[in-house]
Amino acid sequence: MAETGFCNVDGGRLYYEVEGSGPALALIHAGVANLRQWDEQVPEFSRHRRVIRYDSRTYGKTTTDNVEVSNRGDLAAILDHLGVERAAILGLSRGGQIAIDFTLAYPDRASALIAVAAGISGFDFPNTPEEQALWDEYERRYEAGDWEWVVDTETAMWVDGPGQPSDRVPAEIRQRVHEWIAEGYKAHASEEPSSKPLDPPAATRLGEIAVPTLVVVGDLDTRDTVSACHKLADEIPGARLEVFEGVAHMVNLEQPQAFTRLVLEFLDGAGLA
Repeated sequence: MAETGFCNVDGGRLYYEVEGSGPALALIHAGVANLRQWDEQVPEFSRHRRVIRYDSRTYGKTTTDNVEVSNRGDLAAILDHLGVERAAILGLSRGGQIAIDFTLAYPDRASALIAVAAGISGFDFPNTPEEQALWDEYERRYEAGDWEWVVDTETAMWVDGPGQPSDRVPAEIRQRVHEWIAEGYKAHASEEPSSKPLDPPAATRLGEIAVPTLVVVGDLDTRDTVSACHKLADEIPGARLEVFEGVAHMVNLEQPQAFTRLVLEFLDGAGLA
């Protein structure tokens, strides 16, 4: 049975769930999800370690005021609340960027880093004219509150993969993510906290990361995500890169069993059993 609760932080209440015992493993969801993203992984993960997952601000059951926010600081606050000194940190997409920033900001608190389809703070990747046109249209539709178009476009980008057909992945996966995105906008539309960036940003500091690191990416993901993950693998000392073929952004949803096995094998091999 999961332990659930809220962690009070400056300007917000962070919802969390904890299962299992042993070395701590913190899970950070993508920007198109919430902590339910990890439902397929938690039962097996929690057989081996204490699994901590939470809804970050503007997602799920977490609530926030419109204040300046340190997402890495929020994770530290949850670990403090739960009495956890060190944890392996696993994040996907936006959650991967938070995981990287946390590892740099709190080097004594991360025992390992698993960055999946991750962004990197301060990493610039040039768009093609077609990509830029899409993001310009996205910004226009977002500002206009055209949520149906926004949700459909985010689903196509992050579930199907750029240029991929809408039936490439099982309909159940596509529908789950579509609902997460739509529910997020509906429940948190008035919440607009600003983000306090890591300074200097991670893109210039990857060589500082000194914990065992696994980088995971699907080969059907966006060009900038694939490039970012290769940068992580190239510049973090000793980092291991695993590429999932025929998979887009939501790696753990498309290949749940293979993903779960990979993470546990990595943690065991890193001496974090």
